[in-house]
Amino acid sequence: MPYTSEEGGRLNNFAQEPKIYRAEPPTEGQKRNYIILGIAATVLVVSLIFVAFSVSNVS
Repeated sequence: MPYTSEEGGRLNNFAQEPKIYRAEPPTEGQKRNYIILGIAATVLVVSLIFVAFSVSNVS
């Protein structure tokens, strides 16, 4: 553990830093999956809104 000593004699304990790595850009397959999931999420939200309006008493 890396300890440092301050002026008053107190010790500070610092956490170990994680390894840093460079993020990779998404592949074509991942991009396709993001588009499919986005479309599925949009269809789900629109259908939920449709069901909420169809069962409500608002005309």
